[in-house]
Amino acid sequence: MHSLRTKITLLTTCVILIAVSVVSVLSILFIRKNERLKSEQLLLLLCETGESNLDFYFNSVQNSVEEVSSFVEDDLDGIEDEKLQAHMERVKQYFDEMVYKTNGVLTYYYRIDPEISSQVKGFWYTNLDGEGFVPHEVTDITLYDTEDTSQLIWFTVPKHDGKAIWLPPYITDNLDVRVISYNAPIFFEGKFVGVVGIEIDYSMMAEQVESIRLFSNGYAFLNDTDGNLFYHPRIDVTSLTKETMPDLPEGLMGDSTFLTYTFENVEKQAAWLPLSNGMRLTVAVPVEEMKGDWESLIRLILLVSFAVLVILSLAALFAARHIAKPLEQLAEAAEQLDEDHREFSMEYDRDDETGRLTAVLKRLTDNMKSQNNETDRQAYVDPLTSVRNKGAFSEMMDRLQNQAEDDISSVRFAIGMFDCDDLKKINDRYGLEKGDIYLKTACRVICTVFQHSPVFRIGGDEFVAVLQNKDYERQTELTEKLKKKVREINQSTENLWEQVHISMGIADFDPQVDRYVIDTIHRADKLMYEHKRAEKAEKKL
Repeated sequence: MHSLRTKITLLTTCVILIAVSVVSVLSILFIRKNERLKSEQLLLLLCETGESNLDFYFNSVQNSVEEVSSFVEDDLDGIEDEKLQAHMERVKQYFDEMVYKTNGVLTYYYRIDPEISSQVKGFWYTNLDGEGFVPHEVTDITLYDTEDTSQLIWFTVPKHDGKAIWLPPYITDNLDVRVISYNAPIFFEGKFVGVVGIEIDYSMMAEQVESIRLFSNGYAFLNDTDGNLFYHPRIDVTSLTKETMPDLPEGLMGDSTFLTYTFENVEKQAAWLPLSNGMRLTVAVPVEEMKGDWESLIRLILLVSFAVLVILSLAALFAARHIAKPLEQLAEAAEQLDEDHREFSMEYDRDDETGRLTAVLKRLTDNMKSQNNETDRQAYVDPLTSVRNKGAFSEMMDRLQNQAEDDISSVRFAIGMFDCDDLKKINDRYGLEKGDIYLKTACRVICTVFQHSPVFRIGGDEFVAVLQNKDYERQTELTEKLKKKVREINQSTENLWEQVHISMGIADFDPQVDRYVIDTIHRADKLMYEHKRAEKAEKKL
């Protein structure tokens, strides 16, 4: 038969082992999950910053082209050569004004389809040296098949698609410069007339993407969902063709914002966001770098857990010996009592079994007191909404009244009265259960807005909030916040019992007006009913 000391030691050691193991496992899981979330948030934040900068750049170009396109189509009053020529001069002036408001423009143009006019070709302005825009000889469109979208794509693609479009990087005609362009087709009375567009330098975009870096080996690149790579800091994209384009990992073309893939035999973690020009900005970093020090932290946790287990096991052995000794004495005393049939008592002045039983009894007594206190507390809680009830409100008003009588200058508060409209209608039409849902929703809204103030339910559909400190100073702001939340809830559902309709009145305690605290309550109640009447009158209108 095992001794009590052995049983206590084994039981305590097992409990310690389980507890330490559970805490260690949960800590490791938490660290891994937390680090993964932090890594994803860091990647997404960097990606969002890059997206914002690039989209600002692209959107300024797109907005300028669209404004010019709108102006061009509004200005066209005919496609005869004479009218086109005059029209061209007006567009030049307008285009010039728009371009100087747009960042990073390399060239801009307005080209007329040769099928419309053989005399009026349009214009092309370039700024290759950064010194300002100068006219450039236009490309001879008649040398190309305008129905072939693989040629002269800045002209043929908008003509073929019939809508404004961002084009992927290409080498611009006559300049031998890699660009990205946004182009819009021009129509007159449903007939294709030409194209307006702006080209931006590919290298400027590449520099912005190149500047997005994370840790030592993180970087950003641009691609699309079709497997096309537009920029990569470790791949010379400018020399790639459709035939030599590398196969992108499948995850880079999927829908998930966060992904893991392998490139150059290195596992990478990445996040991507779409850009306004149809590309995707992806920020990637080696997984090993994202892990940081969390693996070392896990090893430290395991080492500390083992040390704690050993220490606590030794402590359990010592505690078992300390606990068992007085119990053994108690057993001996019980045997003596049984044999001699004598009364045997032990004093509480030592840390023996009687002392521990006495301590347990004291704890039980304390627990009973706590339960009684909990019963008393529940007497002041509304069972439906779990806020304080009318009895608690009366006690608080008494305290405020006593405080006002002692030092009225120290009393600063406001009373907010709230009435849940239409409760009777909901109860009659949908039942008391739906009415309870309605009251709980209204109570939650009031508590959420006046979160620093005690809230009481003092009647079937009436609530009170006592505004002090921050809430007292922010009454107007909180009132508007309450109205806003009510509107949001009511707009989200058509079910009357899920909506919130609250009449409210808020009155400050004014020593010059209020002789008693109850006077403030009456004024708040009056304001609340005035609000209710105003709401009913507005609904009738």
